Amino acid sequence: MMLKPGATIGILGTGQLGRMLCSAAAKLGFRTAVFGPDAEGSPAGEVATLVRQAAYDDLAAVKAFAREVDAVTYEFENVPAATAAAVTEADGVLAPPAAALAASQERVREKDFFRSLGIKTVDYWPVANADDLARALPEAGPSILKTCQFGYDGKGQASLQGTEDPAKVLADLGGGPWILEAKAAFTREVSQVAARGRDGAITFFDVAENEHRSGILHRSVLPAETSDAVREQAQSATRAVLDKLDYVGVLTVEFFDCDGELLANEMAPRVHNSGHVTHEACSTGQFEQHIRAVAGWPLGDTRTLIPSEMINLIGHDTDEWRALTATLGASLTLYGKKDVAPGRKMGHWVRPLDR
Repeated sequence: MMLKPGATIGILGTGQLGRMLCSAAAKLGFRTAVFGPDAEGSPAGEVATLVRQAAYDDLAAVKAFAREVDAVTYEFENVPAATAAAVTEADGVLAPPAAALAASQERVREKDFFRSLGIKTVDYWPVANADDLARALPEAGPSILKTCQFGYDGKGQASLQGTEDPAKVLADLGGGPWILEAKAAFTREVSQVAARGRDGAITFFDVAENEHRSGILHRSVLPAETSDAVREQAQSATRAVLDKLDYVGVLTVEFFDCDGELLANEMAPRVHNSGHVTHEACSTGQFEQHIRAVAGWPLGDTRTLIPSEMINLIGHDTDEWRALTATLGASLTLYGKKDVAPGRKMGHWVRPLDR
């Protein structure tokens, strides 16, 4: 399948990733339609060609949406499984595949999936109740307890030392079931953004180095200053995931770099925050690459032309837009969100590095 310019690409989700996908699609001559419960006036809804507002569990609306577009993709990994199934039941073309959602939506399943491919991870223990946690804590020691679903940007998790009251910990965190993960002795966090086309061709962006603050990505540097061995590990693991899932689109795998040994942390079956820097730094950015893959077009050149860093604007950081627009070499992207809140991603900016 290869879509012609003028075809319509549907996007499940209406946030900033959808907004940037719409812009990339327009650059290549495609129309876009966005679907979600808050589509009207949303970041993506403001720039899409068509807006369809309905709940994700309104499967009749999902099927109607799938029939009026030429291909469907998604901008976040918590699209319900029933929603993805409704797209295919309506003979819609869904990319990435529903299997990628299933693998990434539940953290124990995700870790099991990595291990099944021979990809190393931290040690982990499924936790269904306080008894499970009580048995796991002495073995795990310093560890992180996470809800198995929906937590992101530092939400839905708690750092533990191993001496806590299991029942109180679970009551305070809520949202079970959970996964207990051993803390990795990592020197830094890196991510591998890659894409796979409909013909099975794979392209890799350079490995990015990421800095988090309060569980939220603060800064990404492209390319990371790293060894050939680390790059080979990142590419090998990511390729295994892409091929196993018969994947189409952009996918990101995040890793802990433990003195040159990579441990997979999680994957995102979509364009990713750490890949925003590719728009300014590379021949083809992640958003255009995703649209190319979904449309069945040849994938673009992903070489880094301008080593750069991306810095997120969180909450009222966005108030600095005037100063950023006056900063030589800076490229500012704002997401069009109406309400500013602490911890909310409002935009980002990219600047070249002196290397």
